[in-house]
Formats: sequence, C-alpha cells, structure tokens
Amino acid sequence: VATYQATQALPDGKPGPWGEPVAIRYDRRDVLLYAVGIGTQDLRFVYEGHPQFAVFPTFAIRWGGSGAPVDTSLIPSSPGPLNIDAERHLEVLAPLPISGEVTVRSRLIGVHPRGTGNGFCEYESLVTDASGNDCVRMVNGSFRRGVEKLGDIEPFEGAGATFSEKLVAPDRPPDFSSTTLIPANQAHVYRLSGDYNPLHIDPESASFGGFDEPILHGLCTFGHCAHLLLEGLCGGDASRFRRIKVRFSAPVFLGETLQIEAWADGENRFQFEGRVDERTVVSNAYFEFE
Repeated sequence: VATYQATQALPDGKPGPWGEPVAIRYDRRDVLLYAVGIGTQDLRFVYEGHPQFAVFPTFAIRWGGSGAPVDTSLIPSSPGPLNIDAERHLEVLAPLPISGEVTVRSRLIGVHPRGTGNGFCEYESLVTDASGNDCVRMVNGSFRRGVEKLGDIEPFEGAGATFSEKLVAPDRPPDFSSTTLIPANQAHVYRLSGDYNPLHIDPESASFGGFDEPILHGLCTFGHCAHLLLEGLCGGDASRFRRIKVRFSAPVFLGETLQIEAWADGENRFQFEGRVDERTVVSNAYFEFE
C-alpha cells in the first residue's frame, strides 16, 4: 500500500511554495501542431499565412504543473497509466506570442482523497512571457489511481484548496450544441505536442491502467471542447476567450463522436457537458468569454 501525508505536505492547508521558473521555448510549428492535434480546422490557428494567425488559447494547458516542488516522500508519484487527468481550469490573461520563450511557475495547492484507494492532487501554474506579462493561469487536477497498482493508496486526510466544484446541468434543452468525430489517429497526432503517456497509444499500458484499449488524452478532449465552444459562441475569435473549466468524467476512445451541449448561465458564460452517445465524458464544466 502507499501512504499520502497531505497535511504534512500542505501545513495549515496553505498552498505549497512556488517552484523555480521553468523556461519553455516553442515555435510556430509547435503552435500549428497543437491546433491540428485538438482537431480545429480554423485557418486562424492552422495556417501561419492567415492575417489573423494566432496561438489557440488553450495551447499552454500542457505545461500545467511544470516545476511544482512536491516532496514524494509525503505524496508519492504515480506512473503514467495510473495518473489520469481529472480536472482542468485555464484562464487567459493576455495572448501568448506566436513563438519565443515563456516561463512557468507552479505550486501544489491541494491533495484530497477521491474514492477508495485513490488521491486527487491539484496544482496552480502561471505562464509569463519574456516581457514579464502573466499570460495564462491554470489549475490542473490529477487523479492518482494508485502508486504501484490500482487502488493501493491508503485512506488519508486531505489538505489544501480545491477548484473542483459540482455543477448540475439545467433540465432543459441546450442553448448550443456541436459535434465532432475523433479520428482514429487523433491521439497519435496530439501526443507529438509532448504528452507521451503510453496510456494513449500502447494497448498493454492501457490494460495496466484499467482500460480495454488506449484512450484519448484528456487534454485533447479539453482542446476539442474549447475549439467547438470558441467557434460556436465566439465565431472563433481568440481575443474573446477568457476561461474554461472541465472535469473528465469518462474516457473518450478513438473513432468516437464527441457532442458538446451548452446552456447559457449568465452574461457571456455557458455551462456545458460533453457526451459520447449516452456516456457523459465531460461534466461540471463552463466556458466564459467576452
């Protein structure tokens, strides 16, 4: 069995220390590859010659948690197949440059039990450009399904903050809906943006993680939701994107059709869910824009 000592990792429930800034360089090719990897066909994101060419607003999501200092004697790490993306929150503060260098600072903000034998860890991250402007703020929640095998984390007392919240979909028809097919090679393309967890491509690793076949990256599902909402509610205008939050409720498999249903929830805010047939795959989610 594995032991989490959350109250020692986060004394008094306060966030942990910020890690040292992690320098990340990227170029136009990385920007294009990410956009293709999340399935958008909007030329503003996939064609560098477009007069309004821009970085897709969720491009930075893959850097969430970079450099966060975590004492693994208190919070043991989990191998890729047992470490599942559970929730993501991203807020755009300023547009990212098309290419260049940014720094990412991260810190642990919460560790809580989630079901039997599992843990839920949350990290906050800030992405800062070369001029010192904070461009993106993120919180990522990692669902730890075990340390050495499924469900081997002993019961423990949680500590710290959480961005996880319960949102109930309205009992009425959606105000907006959109669907997209997930191509059979979508995970193969998305992984080239840097997420090489074998859970998403190798059948043996998927089986070790408790799945019958490789699953789509949660962050790829996240990106699909973001581009469908941005296109449908903002005409694809990246400057109107403000924040998005999701919970990954169930995996998406390659070749399936993802449907987004969204309900107006105040001015420039929509609550939404993602479904594959009758299976809810994204829940407790919202999108805000200008």
